Amino acid sequence: MIRISGLFIYPIKSCRGISRDDAEVVATGFADDRLWLVVDRHGVFMTQRDWPALARVSVAVEDGGLRVQTDGMAPLDIETPDPKASLHPATIWRDDVRVATAGSAAAGWFTDLLGTPCRLVRMPDSSVRQVDLGYAAEGDRVGFADGFPFLLISQSSLDELNHRLDKPVPMDRFRPNIVVDGCPAHAEDQWLQVTMGEVGFRVVKPCARCVITTTDQTTGVRNHEPLRTLATYRRVGQNVLFGQNLIHDGTGTLRVGDRVDIMQMLHDVE
Repeated sequence: MIRISGLFIYPIKSCRGISRDDAEVVATGFADDRLWLVVDRHGVFMTQRDWPALARVSVAVEDGGLRVQTDGMAPLDIETPDPKASLHPATIWRDDVRVATAGSAAAGWFTDLLGTPCRLVRMPDSSVRQVDLGYAAEGDRVGFADGFPFLLISQSSLDELNHRLDKPVPMDRFRPNIVVDGCPAHAEDQWLQVTMGEVGFRVVKPCARCVITTTDQTTGVRNHEPLRTLATYRRVGQNVLFGQNLIHDGTGTLRVGDRVDIMQMLHDVE
C-alpha cells in the first residue's frame, strides 16, 4: 500500500523547509508554503539558483509572522504585512504579482546575508497567480513555487538514485512537498490522478531539475551531484526529470500515514 511518508512546507521560497506531521491544503497549495519571497531592488525574484546562501536560512512560522535565523546573524522576527498595506509589483519567472513588503528590518537582514540590496515580500490573499494554463484549469492558483502548488517524490526514487551515488543525498535536495512510500522507483511518472487523504490531485508535469539539487541544504555548499548522476538515466531531451508536479482539486488536510490511491494512470488513456 502506498502512503504519505513526509510532508514539507517552505515558507520563504528557497529558504530551508519545515517537516510537518499534517498540512492543510488551501487555494495556493499547503498553508504557509512559499507565500514569502526575496526580491532584488527591481522586484525580481531571487532563489538558491544564484544565491545558495538562502539554503542556510531556517524559518519558523509563528503567530503573526515568521522568525528567520542563520549562523553568524541575530535571529529576526518578521510580522505579516497588514492586509491594508500598499502593494507593489514583483516578478517571478513570467508572472507579475502584487505583493506587500515585509519592512526595512527584513530587507536589511537579507541584504546583509546576501551582500546585495534586496527585500522580503509576501503574497497577500488578494493576489492571484494563475498556474500555467498549458497544464492547469482556469482558477488553479499557486504561491511562489516555481510553477505548481505541489511537488511529489517517492522515497523509492530517491533510494534508486542513492544506490548510484558514491555519497547518498537526503530528500531535502529536491525540496518536495509530499513524499510517498510503498511503490517502485519512479512509479509516480505513470500517475495521472491520485487521492491522498481527503484531497484529489492531478499529476500534470514531471519536474525538471536544476542546480539547486547540487546545493547542500544545511551549508549552502554546492558540487556536481546528484544532478550529474541523474543525467545519466533521467535525461529527457534537455531536461533531467525527478518527481512530479501536482495540482489539487479541493482543500482539506493531509497527514503522514495517509493512504495514496492511484485513480488514473498513463496506460489507462493510451
